[in-house]
Amino acid sequence: MTKSELFSDPQFNKKLVTLALPIALQQLMLAAVAACDAIMLGRVDQNSMSAVSLAGQIQFIQNIIFWASTGAASVLGAQYWGKGDHQTMDDIFCICLRINIINSLVFWAGCIFIPDKLMMIYTNEPELVLIGASYLRVAGWSYLLTGISETYLTVLKVTNHVSIGAVISSSAVVFNIFFNAVFIFGLLGVPAMGARGAAAATVISRVIQVIWAFTITCRPGYIRIHLRNLFRHPADIFRDFIKCALPILCSGGLWGVGFSSYTAILGHLGADAAAANSVSSVVRDLFCCLCNGTANGGSIMLGNVLGTGDTKKGKMYGQRLSKIAVIIGLATCGLVLAVTPLVLWFYILTPGAEQLLLQMMIILAFYMIGRCINTIVINGVFYSGGDILFDAYSLAVCMWGIAIPAALLGAFVFHWPVPLVFACTCLDEIGKLPWVYAHYKKYKWVRDLTRQRT
Repeated sequence: MTKSELFSDPQFNKKLVTLALPIALQQLMLAAVAACDAIMLGRVDQNSMSAVSLAGQIQFIQNIIFWASTGAASVLGAQYWGKGDHQTMDDIFCICLRINIINSLVFWAGCIFIPDKLMMIYTNEPELVLIGASYLRVAGWSYLLTGISETYLTVLKVTNHVSIGAVISSSAVVFNIFFNAVFIFGLLGVPAMGARGAAAATVISRVIQVIWAFTITCRPGYIRIHLRNLFRHPADIFRDFIKCALPILCSGGLWGVGFSSYTAILGHLGADAAAANSVSSVVRDLFCCLCNGTANGGSIMLGNVLGTGDTKKGKMYGQRLSKIAVIIGLATCGLVLAVTPLVLWFYILTPGAEQLLLQMMIILAFYMIGRCINTIVINGVFYSGGDILFDAYSLAVCMWGIAIPAALLGAFVFHWPVPLVFACTCLDEIGKLPWVYAHYKKYKWVRDLTRQRT
């Protein structure tokens, strides 16, 4: 496929942009919350910034289960939306909401009752544990609401209301940033609360998000979740849901725990290493938004097409997405290198942390090429047809078989310099590239997952 052919279909291009850009904006605004927490707390002191970054790993683990449930709802929902079966979509989203409520209750209880134990997973610095535990005791209340909001935002995304979903998420982030400033620095007559203020801002913004998303889906023209069916159990759809959710949970668990392991490894190499890694993580999450949005939008597009049974068109769309993935990967690499001087100027770090951050940013830029390509092809193309297990296999081999052992050995056995240990944590995405391409050419992802139901 030539460059002119790649961009010659206005219908494809328009729909991809219509889906991908709002989702990318939604992802960007969510990442902006972490960035603003880091920026504002970095202006208070380095330990507050590092502690909140480490505490955020708890919600990262929670999100793995949300990714599994909302991911399964997106994969199946997109195909049934393409088919026009709204009753089955209601069954799918009720299953998703039920699982997410249980997940929220578990993590809320952990953050409220044993926050110090959770913090000690990621750091042995007493000051970081103390600050992080105070943050989690407040932030835990937002974790109680996250599952509900994520389910309703998934409904909006799958049913072609992705723009309003992006508006809701973006507005909640704006509220979060505003209340961050008020509570962290003590503006408008409110006492300065530091890390606990960041947690309070998160709770308020989450409440706004849940109420808004629920209210929108009750309006005419929107697909709503009928709560009377919350405990309805259609066995056939539940089996299909679990067949999609378990591989996503497995791959999400391998990926999420692996990333948390990277954070824990670098967090045990000193306060400077923890601070530099916290900043690089914020940059990485911000620049992953475009590839995440393209992957989500592409998955919905392909799912709609595959749900109609048009596998030839689905294969053509998959080919176009894989080419776009390469373009986005190279562009992101250049952008990370371009913003590195600005990042170094903006953050208040010790000289040692600043030097480490410079080296990490250069490594991160080239890592982003592999990350963008793999995200769009695996989470966009493969997931659209339910070809999800490959993601788990590739993570087990490349992350757990190569990157994590290399980082552990480098950090605690060979005592390599921090940037070299950080480079080890980036090996997985580069190592997956040939394998991803070979699997793509097998076309196992070209599948219609829908059922004929009465």
